[in-house]
Amino acid sequence: MTLVNPSPPSAAYEHPTPGRARALTGISLGYFMVLLDMTVLPVAEPDLASSLGTSMAGLQWATTGYTTAFAALLLSAGAAADRFGAERLFRLGTAVFTLGSLLSAVAPALWTLLLLRAVSGVAAAACVPASLAMIARLYPEPAARARAVSTWAAISGAAVATGPIVGGALVATAGWRSVFLVNVPVGLLVLALTRGRSVVCPRGDRRIDWPAQLAAAAVLALLTDALIAAGERGWGHAAWSLAGFAVSVLALWARERRSTAPVLNRALLRSAGVRAGLLAAAASNFALTGGLFVLPLLLQREWHLDPLETGLAFLPLTLPFVANPPVTGRIVARVGPRRPILAGLGLLAAGGVALAGAVFADGGYPWLAVGLLVTGLGVSFVLPALVAAMVSVAPPGTAGAVGGLLNAVRQVGATLGVASMGAAVAAGTGWALLVSAGCCAVALLVFAFTRPVTPAP
Repeated sequence: MTLVNPSPPSAAYEHPTPGRARALTGISLGYFMVLLDMTVLPVAEPDLASSLGTSMAGLQWATTGYTTAFAALLLSAGAAADRFGAERLFRLGTAVFTLGSLLSAVAPALWTLLLLRAVSGVAAAACVPASLAMIARLYPEPAARARAVSTWAAISGAAVATGPIVGGALVATAGWRSVFLVNVPVGLLVLALTRGRSVVCPRGDRRIDWPAQLAAAAVLALLTDALIAAGERGWGHAAWSLAGFAVSVLALWARERRSTAPVLNRALLRSAGVRAGLLAAAASNFALTGGLFVLPLLLQREWHLDPLETGLAFLPLTLPFVANPPVTGRIVARVGPRRPILAGLGLLAAGGVALAGAVFADGGYPWLAVGLLVTGLGVSFVLPALVAAMVSVAPPGTAGAVGGLLNAVRQVGATLGVASMGAAVAAGTGWALLVSAGCCAVALLVFAFTRPVTPAP
């Protein structure tokens, strides 16, 4: 993704016109819709499983079908936004996402729903980098652009806080299909708000290596399938998927070596600091999304909470996403991003242990709430600080590439979290939560023992 060069400051930039404010609202609601789709579905899992008669593997694919496509296509979505025009890609992605949500709500069978979830993931990947490029076009002046990005992040971030509650209320009222219908009016509103010439972005000539992109998607999809099959004790299936995964890795490696438009930025990945940051990002989403997947099954099937009660039970997890990021921002400004990242990873590991302990000891909801709160604080420390850290160490001209890679790796973490923790549920929910704690502990150790990188000039 390429940001537009700043123009000289002017009063017009300091006081955005109503048209720009309207477009920014639409762009922010587009990202809100994409994130809401990830956090609203978990509460509906038991109802979906009962309605479509699906197994744990089917529930896992209902989530990972979306995040796999989202993660894999994010790697090239920034280049696609530059090549085809950011607002064209954003509006096309929004339209496809809205239609996919509508069709998901009437899906007659599991295989239809899984296909539509993958389509929605592709559409989501089209929206996210394009939305940032559109904001850069609308707000060329750096100070105004910073405020616009903050608005975008605040509106979209509310999806994490409200998703489980909205999902619980919808499922309690109208069943699992309603969690997809909620996207339809939001999508139509986004399309209406982002009409007009003010958001038109020029097309470019960036190349996209589609074979490499397909190979990257195959790598993630086959690894996910192997983990899900292992959780179902389908060892033959898992072995074939692992073999396909190995072939896909070799194909991606061979293609990337000779590609003039590689999917993975090798210069960035050579930095140990960047690799440690990406691992921390993946671990954070592993814990968050994996926890959101397994805990509703515990709360509804074993603790017998209804969907609305389940959504409300997640408040200790989601409220820190609203309250803590400004605090994290001030801490990062004062002491840098490293300490908040280390503290956040430590809280995530401790939160996983606390959640597992609450399950093993059958300590009831108060102890579970403590684990949820610690986990929510951990994520809300790590992710804002990571954005600052990754952008600061990015070589000149690669900030957009770093942002795209960071978002893609976060979705990879989400995918593997659902696949791995869902597989571990067969041994017990407590063990699945310990998998999350272990993943975050490893990320903490790697980050702690990686030499801090001097920010790029």
